Amino acid sequence: HVLCYIGAPGRGRLYPRDMAPISPFDSSVQGGDATWEGIRIYNGRIFHLNRHLNRLFRSARALGFDMDGRKIHTREEITDAIFRTLAANG
Repeated sequence: HVLCYIGAPGRGRLYPRDMAPISPFDSSVQGGDATWEGIRIYNGRIFHLNRHLNRLFRSARALGFDMDGRKIHTREEITDAIFRTLAANG
């Protein structure tokens, strides 16, 4: 089964996709009041991770998400979640 990382800053965890408390296919996750960035893995390496994260944070700022009040994940939390998810899914 596929695992996905879902959670608020400081409280995220991995869930089996079919048991996630919010569907990864929910419109707010996929394209509503949210930002998202698709990443690719080539030969076990994330392709241009920093570029993806920079774009993600620019999008969050453009939508007015609170960056300093900690209502969104930090770059480190996102990076950790990505690597945890990749490791859990092999």
